[in-house]
Amino acid sequence: MSSTFALPKGSVTGGNLPFWTRGDLNAFFGLGINMLVNVLVLAGLAAGVVNIPAHDVYRVILPALGVELLIGNVFYFLLARRLALKEGRTDVAAMPYGPSVPHMFIVTFVIMLPTYLQTKDPVKAWEAGIAWAFIIGLIILAGAFVGPYIRKVTPRAALLGTLAGISITFISMRPAAQMFEASWIALPVLTLILIGFVSGVRLPGNVPMGVVALGVGTAIAWIGGYMDGGAVSDGVNDIAFGLPSLDFARLGHGLDSISPLLATAIPLGIYNFMEAMSNVESAAAAGDKYNLRAILLADGTGAIIGACAGCPFPPAVYIGQPGWKEAGGRISYSLATGVVIFLLCVLGVFPLLAAVLPIPAIVPILLFIGLVIGAQSFRAVPKAYYPAVVIAMVPNVASWGVGQVDNALSAAGTSAAKVGFDNLSAAGTIYGGLNTLGQGAVLVGMILAAITVFIVDRKFLWAAGFCAFGGALTLVGLIHSAKVHVFSNGKVALGYGFAAVVCLAFAYLKPPLRELDPNDPEDVEGAAFESGEELDPTPTVNGERAPEPVGV
Repeated sequence: MSSTFALPKGSVTGGNLPFWTRGDLNAFFGLGINMLVNVLVLAGLAAGVVNIPAHDVYRVILPALGVELLIGNVFYFLLARRLALKEGRTDVAAMPYGPSVPHMFIVTFVIMLPTYLQTKDPVKAWEAGIAWAFIIGLIILAGAFVGPYIRKVTPRAALLGTLAGISITFISMRPAAQMFEASWIALPVLTLILIGFVSGVRLPGNVPMGVVALGVGTAIAWIGGYMDGGAVSDGVNDIAFGLPSLDFARLGHGLDSISPLLATAIPLGIYNFMEAMSNVESAAAAGDKYNLRAILLADGTGAIIGACAGCPFPPAVYIGQPGWKEAGGRISYSLATGVVIFLLCVLGVFPLLAAVLPIPAIVPILLFIGLVIGAQSFRAVPKAYYPAVVIAMVPNVASWGVGQVDNALSAAGTSAAKVGFDNLSAAGTIYGGLNTLGQGAVLVGMILAAITVFIVDRKFLWAAGFCAFGGALTLVGLIHSAKVHVFSNGKVALGYGFAAVVCLAFAYLKPPLRELDPNDPEDVEGAAFESGEELDPTPTVNGERAPEPVGV
């Protein structure tokens, strides 16, 4: 595969670098509709799942989100402009930037919802969410300095596998269920999304397929009587202007109970800067070499500013810069998206948009995003490491399953503790084991997958080291425990210790390392990645470059 796009490079000076191009308009519509959907979904998660009052969602959370996205997109516009002037090129494309899709589901279902179910107080759940986002921001800032070193010792399968688990459970399952509550609306939308983003079919005039899919689903829903015209009137009445403002008291209340948040914030913060590194590499393969440290500093700062203003949803650099570049996007498409989303958030029109756009027309886009993330986890690692990707998913599946059980029992007016773990086990639900496995699921998945990768490669000393690492994290309660507490789960830690002993025994036997098959391109790619070579991450279809999935 070629490592760069065959795009024309025009010479440029400070006086003739175009601010806006026709391609920017095309990329703006594509990224804009994607970000619009994401904001509608996170607003629905905050109000509909966590029961945060609609007044706070639309007048505090969304304006805070809008300002963090505006600041970030202005920064990335300036970064792209500087790169274009420095290299004398007109084909530089800015990095796309928006609310992180995996994190908005995780903070809702792993942080805020459990807090709400425990306290019955949506404000406390909201405070926990913004404290979690604040910690994520701090970790990303630290990642600007330590990220490259962590990347060297953690296998890619471990990083992407746990993300695949999140994508299958917390991103894909709920949209899939919502789709089949009105499949006559959702399935045509999903089909259009798959045609446009998987098969690579383009519409005349490069009309964004996402816009067409959303329009078709909306038309079917309204013509079919699914939508309520009265809700539109209510949406108009709910339009509320709101300016973002700092509220350190709310953030401080959330940080008072910081320890339970660390079990997910630490690994997800690590994942965030790992993902940013992958996206920067992807842009470099498309010809635009951005400074990784600048990208991470922007991501971390955005999360911190948003949390201080009351937003529990951290931002992130999106996957897909090469796709937007190929669509014609240059230095301003992401800036335009950030400005429009900021205005929509501040002007408070999202209640109206939520009343006009049907949920079954929106959720197929989210399901597609989950599918893309899961598929990428397998595409980007050698076949021999597929078991590691799968085992990394399992703790996230366990965490999701526990959440479903807890929600069902709560609706019935009881809890797992009241029913009894033994009674649940007798009914076929091994709640205790699922709960232990799912605590700190992201970090648990990374550790189990890393152990698996090193066992596959017969690097047993490294496997023993990760076993010991897992045991140490268990002893302090960062994994397999509901809260950070020393010696919180000694038996699980002992299990990791015994596993380390087994790996050490095999290291003593010194079996030969696994030999990579030079005729297997995936083995060759995996070896190249582990050695630090730069790869072209863009997939191909029938030998041609496929469009990059976007908005993740």
